[in-house]
Amino acid sequence: MRVVMISKACVVGQYQKKLEELAKHPDIELTVVVPPFWRDERGVYPLERVHTNGYTLLVAPMRFNGQFHLHYYPTVPKIFQDIQPHLVHLDEEPYNFATLHALRAAPRVRAKTLFFTWQNLLRRYPPPFSWMEAYVLRHSDYAIAGNAEAVQVLRAKNYRGGVQVIPQFGVDPDVFTPRAKANGQPFRIGAGVGRLVEEKGVDVLFHAVAGLEGDWEVRLIGSGPAKAQLETLARELGIAARVHFDAPRPSLEMPAYYTQLDLFVMPSRTRRHWKEQFGRALVEAMACAVPVVGSDCGEIPNVIGDAGLIFREEDINALRSHIAALRDDPGRRTELGEHGRARVLARFTHARVAEETYAVYRKIVDKVTG
Repeated sequence: MRVVMISKACVVGQYQKKLEELAKHPDIELTVVVPPFWRDERGVYPLERVHTNGYTLLVAPMRFNGQFHLHYYPTVPKIFQDIQPHLVHLDEEPYNFATLHALRAAPRVRAKTLFFTWQNLLRRYPPPFSWMEAYVLRHSDYAIAGNAEAVQVLRAKNYRGGVQVIPQFGVDPDVFTPRAKANGQPFRIGAGVGRLVEEKGVDVLFHAVAGLEGDWEVRLIGSGPAKAQLETLARELGIAARVHFDAPRPSLEMPAYYTQLDLFVMPSRTRRHWKEQFGRALVEAMACAVPVVGSDCGEIPNVIGDAGLIFREEDINALRSHIAALRDDPGRRTELGEHGRARVLARFTHARVAEETYAVYRKIVDKVTG
């Protein structure tokens, strides 16, 4: 089974672990097409070659790099002609031109097609994006959704093909793993891994801990447009000395960052054009056996399951109660940390995601050849 995956996300080295796991299946010849770099509002991300065993990582030129909806790979039709894939995996949303461009090239080599979507809000796009999306939904053979609500969105937009919920990427449990914590530190609450924006709800956490007694501190890692407002809010609430804004760091340093925490909180809030699609930081913290607390925004409750605590969006008092209860009960923290890691091992590792993805591949290809 020859498979070509097209994925700008796989410029990130740790995401390539899933590709190695996929390539372990002896009946797959996997080629992954990536750009030499990807650019967004946070900067330029050059291609990392970290996990490259067992498959071909093919670097292809990209036009409109940094334009989420408009980028595409002009050499994709030639790549398909050279490889003659049985299946093309489009690791892109259905309303992006890269998806449409590759989808139209696939039938020329009689390849089946599969796309990925995170979109968990029913959004109507203006032309030409609505036209591209409609075409992709009509002509794709299968879809992978990153969360349960994305399936509902696909059906509401009249997608009638097969679909399965599988996270885009997992974590490496040998890298994100528990470690002993230092003694004598304050109760450390982590949040805000990634972009600091209003919808991530860090201000809700600040209001919650402002009424919390005892020796504690909050650690945030990342940057973004909400940072200045959060610094101001911390001063106004009188907690600035307990709030630490840590600089972003490479992904391979994140396990050590998580394991210094006693608790990780994801207080996201739904907005008209956004709600939490997965919550990767939750899975990374859980893999490190750090207990987690999350709001009921989007996919968060489905990620946490029974391995952590959930509170209603914006409910400051409920969040404060959860934090206080876990701070005062080390045994409960240990129990939830163990449950969280077990949940990750069962559902969210690269190996598990790859296994479920492989099963989808076989279903599509066997339907054709069987």
